[in-house]
Amino acid sequence: MAQLRIALAQVNPTVGDLDGNTELIIEWTRRAADRGAHLAAFPEMVLTGYPVEDLALRTSFTEASRRVLERTARRLAEEGLGELPVVVGFLDRRADGRPLNALAWLHGGQVLVRSAKHHLPNYGVFDEFRYFVRGDRLPVVRVRGVDVATVICEDLWQDGGPVAVTRAARAGLLLVVNGSPYERSKDDVRLELCARRAREAGCPLAYVNMVGGQDELVFDGDSLVVGAAGELLARAPQFADHLLVADLDLPAADPALPAGTAEVEASDGTTVTVDRRVLTAEPVPPYTPEPPEVAPLLDDSGEVYDALVLGVRDYVRKNGFRTVILGLSGGIDSALVATIAADAIGPDRVHVVLMPSRYSSDHSVTDAEELVKRQGLVARTVPIRGMVDAFEAELELTGLAAENLQARVRGMILMGLSNEHGHLVLTTGNKSELATGYSTLYGDSAGGFGPIKDLTKTLVWDLSRWRNAQAGSGRGGLFPFETEPIPVAIIEKAPSAELRPGQLDTDSLPDYAVLDALLVDYVERDLGRDALIAAGHDAELVERVIRLVDRAEYKRRQYPPGPKITPKNFGRDRRLPITSRWREPSAD
Repeated sequence: MAQLRIALAQVNPTVGDLDGNTELIIEWTRRAADRGAHLAAFPEMVLTGYPVEDLALRTSFTEASRRVLERTARRLAEEGLGELPVVVGFLDRRADGRPLNALAWLHGGQVLVRSAKHHLPNYGVFDEFRYFVRGDRLPVVRVRGVDVATVICEDLWQDGGPVAVTRAARAGLLLVVNGSPYERSKDDVRLELCARRAREAGCPLAYVNMVGGQDELVFDGDSLVVGAAGELLARAPQFADHLLVADLDLPAADPALPAGTAEVEASDGTTVTVDRRVLTAEPVPPYTPEPPEVAPLLDDSGEVYDALVLGVRDYVRKNGFRTVILGLSGGIDSALVATIAADAIGPDRVHVVLMPSRYSSDHSVTDAEELVKRQGLVARTVPIRGMVDAFEAELELTGLAAENLQARVRGMILMGLSNEHGHLVLTTGNKSELATGYSTLYGDSAGGFGPIKDLTKTLVWDLSRWRNAQAGSGRGGLFPFETEPIPVAIIEKAPSAELRPGQLDTDSLPDYAVLDALLVDYVERDLGRDALIAAGHDAELVERVIRLVDRAEYKRRQYPPGPKITPKNFGRDRRLPITSRWREPSAD
């Protein structure tokens, strides 16, 4: 056996910021060197950020990625880090110009070896068949007497390809670089997958994942190392930049295995070229290993909440905003959005506007004022009655049109203040509302980012109660409020848009516990009418909800992005035609 200290750099790159991402690589490589690492690894496409989407189709961007990769290798050497092997992800191209989702080994100021992702995901939020050509190589690089094989993200998730030939290549460690976005409970699936692949490869497996927000995606980190039998050896915290350092006892490389290439047939019938290189053949002298780090996992509510906070923080930061603004109604949705924003960027940068109308209840105004006081938000009150009266004096609007006018006046106020002061407008709609069309175009849907757009109403309540329970915990500086940030009255009151006298959500919608269960089955699981009824949902309600969801597609297409936390969000995950005459058939 041979010892090897690996450093997995769980970092937060920015798409398109090649120079900034280079500095990130150098900074965290230096941290790895200071910890005595023998190998440092970074996430998938760390040099360019991920996903780059149609930027991959621009020759100028691909060529810039390739140039910066070479420059990064030289910079590492100039900074005295050239003797530490570094694995990074980047955007490459073939000789014919077609893009590649690639990784490279950097050492001694040079790019030692390159390879590309074999399995290209084309489901959910991924469109990699649109951009990339698949690779067919498995680099196996000898580092301090250990043969280290390297693959990229989806190659781990699919059978066949480079991972399938790792055992045949007699690798001592399988290193996987990843850009794997967060979904609820994905950490359990991820660990089991890594354990299974390690057993198949016959060697330990190191998994380094990206962290940070990128538009509607949130990357949760959760980098880990498992042993050859699948046992967990080390794990990084979720939703935080972190250097996971692990000392491993690994199979020593066979000195008789020569450098060079050899073709091996994988289990999926493809041919993989094993590209074997030797950096340092001699093992390190025996040393005392550091105690292993195994960060505890967050509970379900904690990881969802941290994902939302990170998504908001990075959307604000990476898009150059300093402040956010939202309408604070005294209801549960805006209360949770304000709290998430305050945790993400600080309450002094969260501006809220109370916009009471003729139908706003006294307790809604006082509840909103109490939340402002508890959290220290920057607040102003702009009554809208006079503005609505002015519109109504010129327009004859009744019923729903009159109700929606109030929402649009509020949206106009927020957008005006946004233009004047440079705030990012946060929308406050939840997934239940967006699904059923209970959001007003150019009213409460007007804004730049929707923090809770992938949360059902029931989950909004759950997270609000959970967040209140964390008051004063001080976990990582995330929860600065000593008192419960959301007044209990806001959580306990019956939900209402307050657009007409005595209005309640239940006037036109079923109880949210019933509605949300149906929406999850229809929207996230794609069950049709008959399957929904077979699953136990009321037939009449199924018909009604399907009509509501299908008719609201045009509204959702115009809603801003927001953090994805479910297996299928309204956005990149779920793409349905706006113009469609398809209707779910009945069993008859």
